[in-house]
Amino acid sequence: MFSSARPLYPWILRITRHQPEAGHRLLLQILQGLDHFNRGGGGWLLEQVEQSFSYRDPRLSQSLWGLTFPNILGLAAGCDKDGEAAALWPALGFGFAELGAVTQHPQPGNPTPRLFRLPADQAVLNRLGANNGGAVALAQRLADTWQYYPRSIPIGINLCKSKITPLEQAADDYQASFLALQNVADYFVVNVSSPNTPGLRSLQTTEELAKILAALQSVNTQPKPLLVKISPDLDWPDLDSIINLAQRYHLSGLVATNTTIGRTGLKTQILPETQRSLQQEAGGISGQPLRQRSTEVIRYLYQKTQGQLPIIGIGGIFSAEDAWEKIQAGASLLQFYTGWIYQGPWCVKDILAGLSRKLDQQGLKQIQAVIGQKT
Repeated sequence: MFSSARPLYPWILRITRHQPEAGHRLLLQILQGLDHFNRGGGGWLLEQVEQSFSYRDPRLSQSLWGLTFPNILGLAAGCDKDGEAAALWPALGFGFAELGAVTQHPQPGNPTPRLFRLPADQAVLNRLGANNGGAVALAQRLADTWQYYPRSIPIGINLCKSKITPLEQAADDYQASFLALQNVADYFVVNVSSPNTPGLRSLQTTEELAKILAALQSVNTQPKPLLVKISPDLDWPDLDSIINLAQRYHLSGLVATNTTIGRTGLKTQILPETQRSLQQEAGGISGQPLRQRSTEVIRYLYQKTQGQLPIIGIGGIFSAEDAWEKIQAGASLLQFYTGWIYQGPWCVKDILAGLSRKLDQQGLKQIQAVIGQKT
């Protein structure tokens, strides 16, 4: 039903080129409209969406932490911060979805403009600053959503520190968010690597991160899988420290990686929206420029942990080849967002179908056989 709209997608990208945040808001509004239509008895339309954008192959499923992932390709945090479309991500083909980043206190984020597309680099510059309605509001929305839509894919929540919370009180802030949300999600990710909250990356140091992990695990009594999302800009010794903490505090895995503050090798030199050099612009870069570095980090983490700590790989996934590369480097699951925006919602199906073809070519029965092939 929606296949005929695919040729129109480049046009949609062009008209939202200089207003990406407005385009993103429109996307969520469309998905919310589909949700309301479905609840009003229009389930046939949701079925059409699922038929158009989903791809099923049992060989692409994954089982981790007592959870079953229908496929290994998930939606990254940052797209649906407030869980407004939480019920719709399975219909768009995702095997799991990570909501947030969410903070204990509601916050508006950074001043606009704060989101920029870099088409020449197939990248996005983001300095949104974890704009969200707060943990309690998200918990209430998800509780209502799950009453109507029983979860069919694992749902994660990305936890970030509130901007108004002093760094020395960060552990309490993360803990409060977790307590508010622990009953409405399947796994949680500690975000200490966003470049858009002042001082946040300083929490990646051993002493500070240890406080946060200890605070979370002290109340994680159910328990829920707990992961840490790390920066691509860390040196190898810093990654070693995070691995040691992950093992000490019995984390379930690592998410590699967040956006980068690096600007090397970018084709874009001036942002049209601000008329300033990209080197002067704050924020993190996602998309193709991150692909190689994130894969290097995944490979390093896999080698150092001997494959014993599952990795969610993210950064520069636009195709089945990009996804395959990250799985071979050691990723057990994948996430993407920037590639989805540039390629359109059909790319989930394209990537999964491409992974199936690669399994056929290698005569493999499960995607798990590919994990860590090239480490």
